[in-house]
Amino acid sequence: MKSIADLEKIRKEALDKINLRKENKGTRIVVGMATCGIASGARPVMMALIEEVKKRNLDNVVVTQTGCIGACNMEPMIEVYKEGNEKVTYIKMTPEKAKQVILEHIVNGNEINEFMIQG
Repeated sequence: MKSIADLEKIRKEALDKINLRKENKGTRIVVGMATCGIASGARPVMMALIEEVKKRNLDNVVVTQTGCIGACNMEPMIEVYKEGNEKVTYIKMTPEKAKQVILEHIVNGNEINEFMIQG
């Protein structure tokens, strides 16, 4: 059993993580990692995103995952939340496309229309 001090330490660490997420003023890239996304190749896409963010030292970019985004036939999907902009959803991603998203959209500020969901 954990002591009260141990539990308080765990609580503080969890709150720090939550506050860190709230205070992120940069860019958040969310990868759909439900069963349909994983089966379609979301894991290599996520790893490519993480590697590219690290390689380029993009401290203001967070790569995270979520469950089902809601369009299984368009997986793997990623959503880009850039401060001050509307969400952009990219579909049928590959590791190569993910690297292009980092370079073009995140670094250079140019959305890649041919990878985006069309309404």
